[in-house]
Amino acid sequence: MADKKEAKVDLCQQLEELNENLKQEKDKYLRLFAEFENFKKRTTKERIDLFKTAGQEVITSLLPILDDFERAIVQTSDENEIEGFLLINNKLSDVLKSNGLTVTETKVGDTFDAEVHEAITLIPAPEASQKGKIIDVTEKGYQLGDKIIRFPKVVVGQ
Repeated sequence: MADKKEAKVDLCQQLEELNENLKQEKDKYLRLFAEFENFKKRTTKERIDLFKTAGQEVITSLLPILDDFERAIVQTSDENEIEGFLLINNKLSDVLKSNGLTVTETKVGDTFDAEVHEAITLIPAPEASQKGKIIDVTEKGYQLGDKIIRFPKVVVGQ
């Protein structure tokens, strides 16, 4: 009879050990599964972000050309030349917009924000109300999707 009790106790202990091992293995499996799901989500998000900004280097290298066209339009007095510059500028702008490029809206009088603007100089504000405000925008800023690829260059009142 004592042998039967010992056998039952051994079986109960083995069963408890097996249940504990099963619990541990289930926990490992669930953690591994959750980690894999997070990995899949992260790589999917990174892939989407990569597709959104795939042409960033090419677009960034074209921005000075866009700036040059805008300067040429402002400085040219011949109507025929202006028309040609406008045509090329509009086509280039449309192609860049179709690839996700947008102009960062910055106006004179806006409050300076270091997260969005790049201050190239500080000048004494002509009026007290213009302290910390944008006095002049020297170069447009651009975004590709949600990412700023060039900050607008501004002059800030001090």
